[in-house]
Amino acid sequence: MMIEMRARSQITLPNEIIKSLGLGEGDKFEVMERDGGVFLCPVVVYPKAKLEQIAKTVKDHEKNPSAAFESVEDMFREIGIELGDGGV
Repeated sequence: MMIEMRARSQITLPNEIIKSLGLGEGDKFEVMERDGGVFLCPVVVYPKAKLEQIAKTVKDHEKNPSAAFESVEDMFREIGIELGDGGV
């Protein structure tokens, strides 16, 4: 599939890729150049305070393994982060 760079270095991702990856307006990407190619990788950005809260939750549960979460989703839900269908 071929796309064209437009004014101001803009490109449009094909709709089938957008749907396949569950992407939407405002999503962020890591952009990398490797071996003469450009690669886009969707990322999720959390505020530092949320990351510190995640680290504390993990550390607390490492001390008490019997209180482990059933799933990653349960852990995130406990700290107020709802994961979409695509995960984190």
